[in-house]
Amino acid sequence: MKIIKMLESKKPLISFEIFPPKPDMPLETLYDSLAGFKSLNPDFISVTYGAGGSQKGRTIEIAAKIKKDYGIESMAHFTCVGHTEAEIDALLDSMHLSGLENILALRGDPPLDQPGFDFNKSTYVHACELVGHIRRKNNFCVAAAAYVEGHVESKRIKQDMLHLKEKVEAGVDFLVTQLFFDNRLFYEFLDRAASIGINCPVIPGIMPIFSGRIKNMTARSGCSIPATLVLMMDKYQQSPDELRKAGIEYAAGQIRDLLDSGADGVHIYTMNRLGSTREIMEAAGLFKGQTG
Repeated sequence: MKIIKMLESKKPLISFEIFPPKPDMPLETLYDSLAGFKSLNPDFISVTYGAGGSQKGRTIEIAAKIKKDYGIESMAHFTCVGHTEAEIDALLDSMHLSGLENILALRGDPPLDQPGFDFNKSTYVHACELVGHIRRKNNFCVAAAAYVEGHVESKRIKQDMLHLKEKVEAGVDFLVTQLFFDNRLFYEFLDRAASIGINCPVIPGIMPIFSGRIKNMTARSGCSIPATLVLMMDKYQQSPDELRKAGIEYAAGQIRDLLDSGADGVHIYTMNRLGSTREIMEAAGLFKGQTG
């Protein structure tokens, strides 16, 4: 089922992001946890693609299995970095033949072994170009990424919002935001989007803090960390499990506030951590664990 149809008939949607295991790890390391993720009743699960499309084959395989074997709608991430048009078409055909209906279209990150990668050598340089191409193939439901605080490569918020509008006008059905830790920034983003005519659904993405390594991730993404969160991480920097628990409660608080404020849904970046995701769902009041 196309996710946009879900959004038209039901809100809010609760969804998860997972990522394929490293190439030298068996897929069973992830498959063993899929039944547990299913027990949390997500509306859909997205599967990441890897820098430079490094996990593209596994992404399609995992997304297809989620849908066929577990009965959960799935969304495959898809990037245009380093792909020719023929390769893009072949991958889109493979997704279609695998029964996939939903794609998150992204420009993508450069290959990990090519720090000086030249994006201009790709067939498509920007995500809006990929969105337009996908729109001409197989009638997919197309999502795209939004950056609440602006893309790290954009010099101004206004410029970033105009690029986002280009993506939406190229054929995006709904948006999923990258991580943010201050809900007020998300609400301000919605106001800016509406003011320039972006009216598609926007699902906020929530990244739980499981360790102090989140600082490196926010530095790469351009996401700010509120002072209260910095104090929390400093307080528990020597107590990893206490930091994980505090991070779970913080994420649950974000989710409760977003849903109470009428968000279209919540997309949880699970980092493949089933137990912690369950705790977040329980703390947010979205899931009741078995008792007795």
